[in-house]
Amino acid sequence: MAQQYKGWESFKAQPIESKLKYFNHPSSNRLFDIIFAQQFDKPFLQQLFDIANQIRKIAKSQHGSMFLQQLLADKRAMLFFVQPSTRTFMSFLNACHILGMKTSEIRDTATSSEVKGESPEDSIRTFSSYVDLIITRHPDEGFAQKASWVLNSYANRSIPIINGGSGKDQHPTQALLDIYTLSRAFSELGGIDNKRITMIGDLKRGRTVRSLCRLLALYHNVHINFVSPASYCMREDILKFLDQKGVSYHISESLDGCLEDTDAIYATRLQDEHNEKNESSPDLSNYNITAKHLDIIKPSCIIMHPFPRRNEIHTDVDQDPRAHYWKQARNGMWIRAALMLYLFEREHAVKEYVL
Repeated sequence: MAQQYKGWESFKAQPIESKLKYFNHPSSNRLFDIIFAQQFDKPFLQQLFDIANQIRKIAKSQHGSMFLQQLLADKRAMLFFVQPSTRTFMSFLNACHILGMKTSEIRDTATSSEVKGESPEDSIRTFSSYVDLIITRHPDEGFAQKASWVLNSYANRSIPIINGGSGKDQHPTQALLDIYTLSRAFSELGGIDNKRITMIGDLKRGRTVRSLCRLLALYHNVHINFVSPASYCMREDILKFLDQKGVSYHISESLDGCLEDTDAIYATRLQDEHNEKNESSPDLSNYNITAKHLDIIKPSCIIMHPFPRRNEIHTDVDQDPRAHYWKQARNGMWIRAALMLYLFEREHAVKEYVL
């Protein structure tokens, strides 16, 4: 059995808010590890949006693309994705490519020394010897946090860790691309302030909606509708957080009356990979968004989905201009590229680039 690192359990037990500074750079106080959505404030989000917008403009020309590929050409990133992923993996991988970063990857621990009994923490310490950034996606809650703590506490060479999804808990960079999508969609409609967001589906285990709720709380007068079967409603910790932040919300088991005034629909799939043994899955077909709903929602309403989808949004909705989920996926690449530039303190280069 692998040895445990002394001090982890006491650190883990601390409230998230009390340990956020631990993931900042010790000298500059800038964000160093990206673990929780709670690390982001509104000025930081706007800064990242500006960087992402500038990157995507620069990338439109060959000269601009070649310029971007020089910015992190001296850096190496590792994608440690041992939980199945398509979009998050490809989004990060191509964000690295945009900035010229060399990449390596592990997609299955069966190909690593963990099959010989090595602890995941020792694996991360080993990887940190070879690269300048580790992006993780793991089925265990708190894995990215523990990896960061181990490197910051024990390793001679601490490097940034980005949480690309950790169990049922947090997915902070998905929240970044979601809030970025909302910001771009509402840029001419007063921004995210005063908007109504309707979240639908398996809200209990959907880490994307949990993380997004924490960012929506940064904006003024946002209202959230939570629509799901009672057994899959949003967990109490997020509701308590929204109460503390003064965010209004409504809980419903039916779509009736929830869509007419909403500004954004965020549909999610059933997270049945997290089912307990012998747990049966409910029928969520009554929560699917179909062509009939297009006549109900506002002309300015946008429809989002973190993907992969099953039947949550029918394909006959795809061609409607309010369907933003394909843009949402692409936005992830740009905002993650912006985040990596920020972490390596190279964002000034795109700000100074003359288009």
